[in-house]
Amino acid sequence: MTTLYDFSVLTIDQQQQALNAYRGKVLLIVNTASYCGFTPQYKELQQLYEQFNPDQFSILAFPCNQFGKQEPNSNTEIAEFCQTQFHVTFPVFAKIDVNGKNTASVYQYLKQQQSGIAGSRCIKWNFTKFLIDKNGIPIKRYAPFTSPLSLIATIKQYL
Repeated sequence: MTTLYDFSVLTIDQQQQALNAYRGKVLLIVNTASYCGFTPQYKELQQLYEQFNPDQFSILAFPCNQFGKQEPNSNTEIAEFCQTQFHVTFPVFAKIDVNGKNTASVYQYLKQQQSGIAGSRCIKWNFTKFLIDKNGIPIKRYAPFTSPLSLIATIKQYL
């Protein structure tokens, strides 16, 4: 069976990162954008990241420009924005596509494992969230409007 650990992604500075580096951690994976109405969720994501032991939990952010062109920036600009505006310390990866013919393989996997409303396989908007268990298996999918802090009890269940 395939797990999240079978994939590699590009870091924000274009280096290959094997996701097996996160083996044994509960993960929250989020597609993000700098100019979205949900962008203030970066603050809650950072709070969530700081609340849990980094040996047991991490957040992985994947910027995407497919929804209203709300992430037009370069990877360098995205990294600077996340640092200066929200003091983000969790991993932010290189900009990707989450839908369409150029969908990143990790998102193909996530969507296959956890469909959206009415069984939809597409990502509907920025800040869709996937909760991954310690075995690298996606266990829940959350809509963009779901507050990251509302996930605390669920995350604790899987730690």
